This record gives sequence, C-alpha cells and structure tokens, in this order.
Amino acid sequence: MKTSGGSDAMKRRAGESAAEAVDDGDVVGLGTGSTAAHAIRAIGARVDAGLDVRGVATSFASRELAVAEGIPLLDLDEVTGPGAAGIDVAVDGADQVAGGDLIKGGGGAHAREKLVDSVAERFVVVADPSKEAAVLDRPVPMEVLPSARGVVADAVRAAGGEATLRRAERKDGPVVTDNGNLLLDCEFGEIPEPGALATTLAGTPGVLEHGLFVGLADEVHVGTAEGVRIREA
Repeated sequence: MKTSGGSDAMKRRAGESAAEAVDDGDVVGLGTGSTAAHAIRAIGARVDAGLDVRGVATSFASRELAVAEGIPLLDLDEVTGPGAAGIDVAVDGADQVAGGDLIKGGGGAHAREKLVDSVAERFVVVADPSKEAAVLDRPVPMEVLPSARGVVADAVRAAGGEATLRRAERKDGPVVTDNGNLLLDCEFGEIPEPGALATTLAGTPGVLEHGLFVGLADEVHVGTAEGVRIREA
C-alpha cells in the first residue's frame, strides 16, 4: 500500500534538506521510501566528499541503497544499550503527517523504522505537501503474526476500524515483511486521538507493530515547488 504523493523534485528537495542535518561523526538512522531514498543519496554524496558517518538501515531496501552510496553501516544492536553510541539523527518519510504525529508503513517497514526513529536523539521527517493533513485519516498499517490475522482483524473491528490484508502486486498471495509477517491496512476514518488508538492497537495480541508514530518527530522538512518548508513537530 505505497502512497502516491508529490513530484520527485519536491521529495528530492526534502531529502536533501534533511541530509544537511547530519553532522560529522553522527550515527544516522536511514529511513525507507522514495523521499527517504533521496536523503540517503544526499548523505552518500556527502560521505563521498569526506563526511564521516555510520548508518543504521530500517529495511532491506534502505540497506541496499546505503551500500550502493558508500555509507558505512552498523546494526541497531551495535549502537544501542549501555555505553553504546546511540543514534544521533534519524531521517525518514511518512505516509501522512498531522502536527507531530505520523502514519507510516506504506512500504511495510514501520516496525524497524519505529525502532530506529524512537531511539534517535533527533528524528527528522521528510515529506511533500500531499502528505500533510490537519487530522490523520489514512489507513493504519499493522504488521501481524501470520497466525494472528483473524484475531487482530476482530480487534480492529471492535476498535471501530476495518482491516484488509495487503496483497502483493506481482505475485499471488499477501505481502510478507522483512520480518516474515503479514500486513493489515486498517481503515478508521479520521483519527482525532492517535495516542489513544495507538495504545489500543499496541495492546492487541499478535500485533508486532502498528503504523501510528505519535509524538516521535522533532522536525518536518516539506519539499515544495519553491523550496523546502521546515518546521518543528
């Protein structure tokens, strides 16, 4: 369920702007998606010019791109825990942004993205204007254990939503995440209290992770036709 959005030029401007937030010596969380990919390429260009950073990828796709761009990589468990370096800044996209709250998971990588984004000292969101909203209202992706599909769908229905199994586009059957699980896209309509819904979904047995990122973002870089609009989340 990848979301359509603004022009590639807008995405590139947002990604390149966020890449400038990375300092020499940083450990950087590398997000997933078309806008985050522009940030990874821009960071790679800075590495080629002498910037000393190490990246933590959030998906197979972001890892492949980082390797192609020459960004040295670490695993998450190498930078977290007592005495570890931590993640200085994470740069990641969003399917929808309302204030400081996000819906993510269009690319199916939100479980790993949330791990990386939540432990970063600074989380910078990259987006184009089509992703901005006054209230979150897009379907919420949920990564679930394969055997829990029915249980989770019932729980979503009880919470006022409707869950749909995400189907693969070029193969028979469902989308399978990097973690070997299934994805449910859950339609709730407008979500005026994302924090409350996030708590409900997180407490549902069988759910590995949901796509509501509540209060995690620090800064949003929105690429526009004229340039980049930067705001605090």
